[in-house]
Amino acid sequence: MSEDQPKRYLVTGANGFQGGAVARLLAKRGHEVRGLVRDADRPAGDGGRAWTPVRGDLGSTEDLRRAFEGVTHTVVTLPLVYDADTVLAHARNLVEAAREAGVSRLVYNVNTPLPKERTEHPGFETRRLAERVFLDGGVPAVSVRPPVYLDNLFGPWNGPALVNDGVLAYPLPAAQRVAWMSHADLARVLASATEAEELVGRAVDVGGAEVLTGTELAAAFADALGREVRYLPLDVEDFEAGLGQSLGAESAAGVAGIYHHVAAGDQELLAAEPAATERLFGVRLASTVEWVATQNWDVWSGSAA
Repeated sequence: MSEDQPKRYLVTGANGFQGGAVARLLAKRGHEVRGLVRDADRPAGDGGRAWTPVRGDLGSTEDLRRAFEGVTHTVVTLPLVYDADTVLAHARNLVEAAREAGVSRLVYNVNTPLPKERTEHPGFETRRLAERVFLDGGVPAVSVRPPVYLDNLFGPWNGPALVNDGVLAYPLPAAQRVAWMSHADLARVLASATEAEELVGRAVDVGGAEVLTGTELAAAFADALGREVRYLPLDVEDFEAGLGQSLGAESAAGVAGIYHHVAAGDQELLAAEPAATERLFGVRLASTVEWVATQNWDVWSGSAA
C-alpha cells in the first residue's frame, strides 16, 4: 500500500482504555477509524467519538467479516478472557477476517510481557497462543508486548490513597525494576507498528521512558505532585481478591498472574529497555513526572480508597 492511499483502521476494544487510546490517536491523525465494540451505545471514555463504533462479537465470524469490510489496518487488543479455547477462537476469527479483507497490517497488543519459558498462568499462556495465531495467520503482523501501565495507578483502587495519604500501593516489590508505560505512549507505539515494515513477523517487548523501582517511582510522583509519597508493596493475593470483586475471579486471576510470576523470581520480565522502544518505533516516550503532571489528581481528593 502506498503512502498516498487511504488507510482504514479497525481497532478492537475501542471502548476500553488501551483500544480507546489507539482509536483516538489514529482518528486525531486524520485516519478513518472503526472501533469494534460489544455495545455501540456505550459512551466513549473521552466523552465523545472521533471514530465510528461498529458492534461486533469476537466469537462471531459474520460480525467480524462485516467489521473488516474495506479495512486496511487493524490493531487488536483482546478482552480480559483467559479460557484458552475462547481466546484461540477469537484470535482465529480475527485473523481469518483480516486475511479475507486483504488487511495490510495486523498489530497485536499482547497487553503483557511474556516470559521466555512457559508458565502456569493463563494470563501469559493464552496471550502466547494468540500471538502465534496472529504471527502465523497469513497477514503481515507485529506483536507488541508492553509492561505495566502507569494508568493503573490512576484509579479508584489507588488514586485516593495516593492523593489523600501519600501512599503509592502496588503488588510489586519495592526493589522491582519496571519500565512503566502510559496508555498514550502504548498507543503511539501501536500506531507506529502499523507502518514499520521491518517489524513484520516479530514479537517486540516494549517499555516506557524509564525503568524504575517502586521506591524510585514514588520519588517521581513526589517530584511531580510536590508532596511526600511512599511506596507500599501490596500482597498479590490481596490484590487479586480485590480485583476479583470488579472483574470476576477468572479475569482477576489472569491479570494477577503477572504479579505472582514476578514475585516468584522473574526480576527482568518488566524491565524492557526504553531506548530500544524509542529507536524501533520512532517515538518519544513521556517520563513518569510528565505523565503524573497531566493527570487530574484532584478527582480523588477527599475520596475513600
